[in-house]
Amino acid sequence: MDSAQTDLLRELLDGTAWFGECRGFARSLRRAPRTPGGLLLVGTPEEEPWHLAAHLDTEAGLSGLPQLAPTLIRHRVPDGAPPHLAVPLNRLVEARRGEAVLVVAPDDPGVPLLERVDDARRRGAAILTVAEGEETSGELLSLSHDALLVPENGVVPGFDAAQHLLAATAGELDGRGGRGARRGFRDRLTAFIDQLSGGSADTYR
Repeated sequence: MDSAQTDLLRELLDGTAWFGECRGFARSLRRAPRTPGGLLLVGTPEEEPWHLAAHLDTEAGLSGLPQLAPTLIRHRVPDGAPPHLAVPLNRLVEARRGEAVLVVAPDDPGVPLLERVDDARRRGAAILTVAEGEETSGELLSLSHDALLVPENGVVPGFDAAQHLLAATAGELDGRGGRGARRGFRDRLTAFIDQLSGGSADTYR
């Protein structure tokens, strides 16, 4: 998704219960890390949150919120990785009050990650989670101070789209787009379809 598609999807979802939850979670994300580098972003052993890391870094610069620029934590650090991509999982053990651990879990987080998240929580770090569902992330959710679940009912078109929306919303100081007058639901829907398909919105009227 590009920024235009993200804006259209955000307009489409504005007023829904899920987007209200997203805004609340974005506020937690802005407030929990108190220093630059204090947002520790980690995925699962199978999925590293590269896109969310890049989008949060961009939003940190655009919004003047340096605490949003994440430190990417990796389960496996390859030989020769540059320093900013060579932060191992054990960094979570050193997490402390004033830092936040953001766990992105589209699948099973695994026991080693859960143990380190528990350590971080005990040391006073805020634990925030974005998860696909409760089935594979129940224990992780029990450790979290705040969580955003991506619904499986099609309200949000996928886990990646939810991350785009979260990053964009986190960079807004008041949690709102402020992008002009709202359009009707039908107009927003057809515009979004038009952006995704590359066709004319009139086709779907």
